Amino acid sequence: MSETGSAKAEDGQVGEKKDKETRAGAEGQSFDMDELQSLAALVNEHGFTDFEFENENIRVKMSKSATVVAAPQVLAPPVQAPAATAPVASSAAETPVDEDAGLYKITSPIVGTFYRAPAPDKPPFTSEGATVSPDTVVCIVEAMKLMNEIQAETSGTIVKIYVQDGQPVEFGQPLFGVKN
Repeated sequence: MSETGSAKAEDGQVGEKKDKETRAGAEGQSFDMDELQSLAALVNEHGFTDFEFENENIRVKMSKSATVVAAPQVLAPPVQAPAATAPVASSAAETPVDEDAGLYKITSPIVGTFYRAPAPDKPPFTSEGATVSPDTVVCIVEAMKLMNEIQAETSGTIVKIYVQDGQPVEFGQPLFGVKN
């Protein structure tokens, strides 16, 4: 028995592994910094943006966010310079006008299917140009065979309908634009 013990002591790796196992058994299974760095390198090597591992003793979550910088598109007509003069650079860029600015957006409170009318053979609840009050039903969103009436929750005039009849909608997706 003493030879086995001295052989393990000389090996180093076996004793080190035994020490890690003893610590892991006492504290629950864990990772050391070398193992975490190796795992991070492996996740990066395979191009993952998110990685998560969990068992009853430990949870490891790695995430790297990609920074996306979007530059606005500038659509300006080409500048025609007279032949005798130097070209003039246009310093005023056209900025797109947000036609939805200032509108109150009625959004979907649930995921489902959007319907403008109570039945296929009935007229729509509302249309562009119609005046609504907070308790006016403007549409139905069907979720799991339940028809949920959606109210305007504001007063004003419907100026834009963002969704087509029968189209699936997500939570928070704009359905109508109302001008107060």
